[in-house]
Amino acid sequence: MLKVYGRANSINVQKVMWIIGDVDIPHTREDVGGQFGKTKEDWYVKMNPNSVVPTIDDDGFVLWESNSIVRYLAAKHDKGGLLPTELKARADAERWMDWLLTVLGPAMRDVFWGLVRTPPEKRDMKVIEDSRTKSAAALTLLDKHLNGRDYVTGSSFTVGDIPLGVYVCRWYKLPIERPALPNVEKLLARFKQRPGFKTHVDGIPLT
Repeated sequence: MLKVYGRANSINVQKVMWIIGDVDIPHTREDVGGQFGKTKEDWYVKMNPNSVVPTIDDDGFVLWESNSIVRYLAAKHDKGGLLPTELKARADAERWMDWLLTVLGPAMRDVFWGLVRTPPEKRDMKVIEDSRTKSAAALTLLDKHLNGRDYVTGSSFTVGDIPLGVYVCRWYKLPIERPALPNVEKLLARFKQRPGFKTHVDGIPLT
């Protein structure tokens, strides 16, 4: 059986749990990371030398890096659906996973850490505002791309939507001023109908 190592409030663990919930993959999950520790313990480092979450063990096959795990689970349990088999369609989906890692994720890091995980007296509001501005710019780009599309690749939900979705959810939970992003808001509303998203992403408070 698939085993997931990682705490429920980790945004990267949420990507993995979302696909597990949507596809209904039998699994167990152990809280690791954050307040639960364990990432520096020898048994965990042996599995994941980066000492971060998530890590999965799928009947002896160990894999880390959340986007890679999402691709693997999609290929194993929903190939042709979440993971398109046609080359160009797959590349289209995967580029948005990479865009999240290189653009939106880094842009949003400081506004999240500053407002959620930093005490008010220690916050650098200039850094937080810069992060908010960069995040808004990235999401404005996404909003324009979504014009005429239900999901990032068109009419079908794919692996390309999952990493973006957890960050879009985070964006709308942050106590900040946001520009109007009607297409992103519609996308989020579609995500909210998916069982894995409702349970493992939207249902988890920011901590």
